[in-house]
Amino acid sequence: MKPHRGTLILVLGILSLVCCGLLGIAAWLMGNTDLKEMAAGTMDPTGQGMTNAGKICGIIGTVLTILGAIFCIMYFFVVVLMASALA
Repeated sequence: MKPHRGTLILVLGILSLVCCGLLGIAAWLMGNTDLKEMAAGTMDPTGQGMTNAGKICGIIGTVLTILGAIFCIMYFFVVVLMASALA
């Protein structure tokens, strides 16, 4: 059996929430892969809880990053429209 990467996935998921949302994609993808391997019996299932928690944190971090980017783009367009209306 392969050893689990639950700790790494959890760390990536937490970092995606704290500082860099792009790490959430890695946590999300690695979590999916590892959970499938655990279900198939080819990976040590003792890290399933950490892997699942890291995957969830990665999903949340990714969604928050996307929402933040959308907000920044909308804010930019509002500022440009207001500046052009005042000119």
